[in-house]
Amino acid sequence: MTEVMQKNEQSETALVIPEGYMVDRKGRFVPIAQIDDHDLLMDELVRGLIIGAKIRREKLADFKKLAFDDCHAFLELLAEKYDRKLGGKKGNVQFTTFDGSQQVRIAIQESIVFGPELQIAKDMIDELVSEWSAGANENLRAIITDAFQVDKAGNISTSRILSLRRIKIDDERWLEAMNAVAESILIASSKSYVRFYEKGEKDEMQAISLDFAKL
Repeated sequence: MTEVMQKNEQSETALVIPEGYMVDRKGRFVPIAQIDDHDLLMDELVRGLIIGAKIRREKLADFKKLAFDDCHAFLELLAEKYDRKLGGKKGNVQFTTFDGSQQVRIAIQESIVFGPELQIAKDMIDELVSEWSAGANENLRAIITDAFQVDKAGNISTSRILSLRRIKIDDERWLEAMNAVAESILIASSKSYVRFYEKGEKDEMQAISLDFAKL
């Protein structure tokens, strides 16, 4: 008998497959003698490659942890030199070899969402646009209107909202609206990344890709 782990709606249960059988895509037991040789070879091929992929994924995860741990340990060592104690997340820093040919960079990427203050800011901006409508620059009106448009999933564009803060308008009400936009920004999540670089033939830093699809 062969045991195969399959998930049902409540929990994981062990499916016992009789000797000489395999399970097809509909969950039926099929005698191996009735299965085409090419299907058997493909099954063996895929299972072997999946095992290899999982092993390498674990090794890559171990290396990622090692890289973060080593970089953070160096930062702690450097902090001791200046009698400082580091706290919080450690990110957005790069480490470079003595000759400058190789680098390791750690970065923190934050994902933001907007709180209810954004609706207040929108109402304030709508009032200003209506007031300026008679002589307002059409391009400016389009930028402001477009910033609050939502996509098919009902999500608002973060970059478009933040771009409003770069528009210089000397009006106290506009500045107050931009302050409301700033106060609406919430950090939804943050992810830490470690990346590796070395100089290429043209003396430019090139990323050492660990993305399987880019190799």
